[in-house]
Amino acid sequence: MEKRTLGKTGLEVSPIAFGGNVFGWTVDEKRSFELLDQWAEIGFNFIDTADSYSNWVPGNKGGESETIIGNWMKKHGNRDKIIISTKVGSELGPGKKGTSKKYIMEAAEASLRRLQTDYIDLYQSHWPDPETPYEETLEAYGQLMQQGKIRAFGTSNYSVEQLTASFEAAKKHGLVPYLTLQPEYNLYDRSGFENGLQQLCIEHSMGVICYFSLASGFLTGKYRTEEDLSKSQRGGGIKKYFNERGFRILKALDEVSAKYHTTLSSVSIAWLLTRPGITAPIASATSAEQIKALVEATELRLNNEDVDLLTEASSE
Repeated sequence: MEKRTLGKTGLEVSPIAFGGNVFGWTVDEKRSFELLDQWAEIGFNFIDTADSYSNWVPGNKGGESETIIGNWMKKHGNRDKIIISTKVGSELGPGKKGTSKKYIMEAAEASLRRLQTDYIDLYQSHWPDPETPYEETLEAYGQLMQQGKIRAFGTSNYSVEQLTASFEAAKKHGLVPYLTLQPEYNLYDRSGFENGLQQLCIEHSMGVICYFSLASGFLTGKYRTEEDLSKSQRGGGIKKYFNERGFRILKALDEVSAKYHTTLSSVSIAWLLTRPGITAPIASATSAEQIKALVEATELRLNNEDVDLLTEASSE
């Protein structure tokens, strides 16, 4: 499978990252292993997770996803073939949140233990931390890189103003700046990335790995009526897409997917892969069929007419 260079990190990644938020949530360890086996056999090498996944599940405390991934890599002895992206900063308990240097150093060790590895390929700030100066956070990542515990670092959920401020802090203090960004971006949720962040990432040659690539499943087309919302545990978050624009996007996806004899999921991801600045969308899968749709997305070559149709249908 053709790989993409992730900005200035030096990391060569598959064009889609497996979203590890499902591990320990909608799929157990056994099923996670089966999905990851299929993912790796196809030639994908990129997996995205976070130390907080999946602490929203009753009985979980966070770290479940990293633990499953670590167990899987240990079973196969394939650590050198996999690119692992994880995050720090989401609250895991009293005093366990944010991106202070002290906490990052502690959290990194915990993630390394759960992943059963001595290095993380890409380590990211999960959320902005208004209580910690940018230079303190960047200094922590720089130290982890010098120690060989991470290969690159990036951030997630930053605004244009926050990302710009981080670049200014890095320049002022002689530190390595953030190398990647993980924003929310899909056919429906476009403005947050396109209104400034996209251009900023291009100007700084950042790698971009966008999440909610399928809008929590809405862009798969399986949610079209109120009754459909009960189809999965994620259905409750879909209702916000039920409006004139949302259904206009589905109509365009129906048209393009029928033309190529493929799924709405494949077309949605294929559109993302045409967008300036995007390196690798993140997409979760809980079945072999869903992984097949992701493979088709990487093989699908939308023509300009189809890209324009989707772009216009999803314009706000």
